[in-house]
Amino acid sequence: MLDLNKVRAKLEDYDLAKTKVGVVASHSALDVCDGAVDEGFPTLAVCQKGREKTYDKYFKTIHDGKGKRIRGVVDETWILDKFADILKKEYQQRLIDENVIFVPNRSFTSYAPLDRIEDDFVVPMVGSRNLLRSEEREEEKDYYWLLEKGGLPFPKKIKNPEDIDKLVMVKLKHKEKRLERGFFTASSYEEYQGKVENLIKNDVITREDLKDARIEEYIIGPVFNFDFFYSPLNDKGSKIELLGIDWRFETSLDGHVRLPAPQQMTLNEEQIVPEYTVTGHNSATLRESQLEKVFKLAELYVKATKKHYAPGVIGPFCLQTCVDKDLNFYIYDVAPRTGGGTNVHMNVGHPYGNTLWGKRMSTGRRLAQEIRRGIKKERLKEIIT
Repeated sequence: MLDLNKVRAKLEDYDLAKTKVGVVASHSALDVCDGAVDEGFPTLAVCQKGREKTYDKYFKTIHDGKGKRIRGVVDETWILDKFADILKKEYQQRLIDENVIFVPNRSFTSYAPLDRIEDDFVVPMVGSRNLLRSEEREEEKDYYWLLEKGGLPFPKKIKNPEDIDKLVMVKLKHKEKRLERGFFTASSYEEYQGKVENLIKNDVITREDLKDARIEEYIIGPVFNFDFFYSPLNDKGSKIELLGIDWRFETSLDGHVRLPAPQQMTLNEEQIVPEYTVTGHNSATLRESQLEKVFKLAELYVKATKKHYAPGVIGPFCLQTCVDKDLNFYIYDVAPRTGGGTNVHMNVGHPYGNTLWGKRMSTGRRLAQEIRRGIKKERLKEIIT
């Protein structure tokens, strides 16, 4: 892991009056760019060749004759052969020379090796660099380990498939779409075996990946992804803020549930087992009587990260939960950075963030606001790793 002081020392060479916000052009990049321009920062989207048009064409910033932005949120694009090329020394130096504060997202940590991000990427990033690794379920100290250490609720793990005696979710990677899920459900060992053979036959999973799969009890209830923000710069009021709540559209699961049960039973072996690839998000709110439970989860998570992943979470994080019939929350996934569903409240903000700050407040804008506050208070180093 890079020395924290070495990264923060890079800020000494920055012209903070010309600070630019940079992000890998995927996942939540539009939210980040939208929020940055709201706070007056120029934006940079690091694109991969063949996937650049969204940012380089359709959301490219257009200014009028006086330099005022009239359309778009992406001021500048770099089109690289691969996302991971941003780790090359020449691009890192260019980011530093252009006063870029980098915002990590899931695409950054998926397409660029984590070892390199931790050890070689010297560009100042908003958020907790060392905490990014906790998102990988293959790691010993992953987010499940962290949740257990912090005393947070999560679905019970089933160690042996032969012990399956109720509905479970089996979590592993997709065979072909390596960044996607090969998840499936089962309620008995026999059903587990049958689905395994079906999914292997249809190139959805592999036996090798199955060895590292996590089997956990399936929580029957709605899904709420809580988009939080932790601010070291908040001297008054809570340092934990709830900005928004979202939930997912998943294919082909959502297609299955739109079919009447008799129709579902007629599906062939390639169609009958749904996949869980996230394709979009929608916005949600929660009963106010339940909000305090959720804030408690956030408090415990922040405390655990400070103890086990110092300096702890900084900026945005997302606790992805299911709620059972007794209104108990279970965390089934954690994003220690901007969540994947924050685009649902870009530009318009979200009821919670808007209410808290008295203006449109999306995750992207809150990030940019924190950078602005850090510069103004001369405390930028506190949110950089």
